[in-house]
Amino acid sequence: MPLTPVLTRHWDSPQSWTLQTYQNHGGYDGLRTALTMTPDEVMTTVKDAGLRGRGGAGFPTGTKWSFIPKNIAKPRFLVVNADESEPGTCKDIPLLMASPHTLIEGVVIAAYAIGCHQAFIYVRGEVVPVLRRLQQAVAEAYAAGYLGRSVLGSDFDLDIVVHAGAGAYICGEETALLDSLEGRRGQPRLRPPFPAVAGLYACPTVVNNVESIASVPFILRNGMDWFRSMGTEKSPGFTIYSLSGHVTRPGQYEAPLGITLRELLDYAGGVRAGHRLKFWTPGGSSTPILTTAHLDVPLDYEGVGAAGSMLGTKALQIFDETTCVVRAVLRWTEFYAHESCGKCTPCREGTYWLVQILERVERGVADDADLEKLFDVSDNILGKSFCALGDGAASPIMSSLKYFREEYLAHFDGGCPFDPARSMLSGGA
Repeated sequence: MPLTPVLTRHWDSPQSWTLQTYQNHGGYDGLRTALTMTPDEVMTTVKDAGLRGRGGAGFPTGTKWSFIPKNIAKPRFLVVNADESEPGTCKDIPLLMASPHTLIEGVVIAAYAIGCHQAFIYVRGEVVPVLRRLQQAVAEAYAAGYLGRSVLGSDFDLDIVVHAGAGAYICGEETALLDSLEGRRGQPRLRPPFPAVAGLYACPTVVNNVESIASVPFILRNGMDWFRSMGTEKSPGFTIYSLSGHVTRPGQYEAPLGITLRELLDYAGGVRAGHRLKFWTPGGSSTPILTTAHLDVPLDYEGVGAAGSMLGTKALQIFDETTCVVRAVLRWTEFYAHESCGKCTPCREGTYWLVQILERVERGVADDADLEKLFDVSDNILGKSFCALGDGAASPIMSSLKYFREEYLAHFDGGCPFDPARSMLSGGA
């Protein structure tokens, strides 16, 4: 299956992030098309194209927009979730660095479709160069008439605020992001009410991922039939897959949904020389891991789901045979324990105990009872925590126990079998 550079098409152009370069490649033509249509027509076009959210859940974007109540006196808001911070995930930040106007054009079109006049882009605070680049692009868009009053001479007005988060992973959850944007501690909200009804400042709000919104201009520019000519029937279109880890040429590879890891590895030069694939994540560290048996699984929402995992953020972390599964899972679990907001007991207490048990396993002082306890604690977190962070912590553990239980057992006698100092550790036990 060939790669389909759409979002990434002019990333290698000189000064790709400038308005001039973006316009040279057809930038803002999609917005001009949208402004000749009614908002409902724009929404229907995106819905019929089948664009699904690229932030992890894969919910249909146009359908999400349609949940905004009509004939309501409250203002409507559009919020872009650019708080990309999951281990292994790297698609939104490169897009914002290379072509921020792609997102801005998408924001204007989406805002027009839902009748919104105030949009926010919530960016992770640590990525200062991205913040500066995005702020510069917003200023360029204002100066060129793509933002502000009477966008391109129409009767549509829109303002965009670029907001820097404070670096909490939990703020990637849409309702925690809204709390943070309002100036409160980022913690997930109880739903219902859903953001479409009572979101930012208790007003109707749409929260979309960067890549979801950035894909919209190309649908308006080229049509829904063009978009559906790529991908699969239920997961149409193109997307950015991030390959990292033990791969010859890591990076972002834009391809139709439904491509396989085997095909992507061919483009990336395969697993690093002299080594072989052991396990991998299809959608970042929060998704159940897969093995060499899943090399030909279609990387779309249905295919990965049928294989027992989730497509998530399409962050493909590749691990070869030199990697200890237990150690990799422990590092991820330490991250989730640290980033838990503490609002619910299963996640707050459960992630702490998962780290303790995994550390015992890695040191070689655990036994069969610890392994059963590890599974039980994970099972008591999965599907029972307040938000998806708990699921993200439990999923890699439960899937690694499913595929690599023998490797866990091998740790019981002297510690990690991948540790060069194992003999010293076991001798001192």
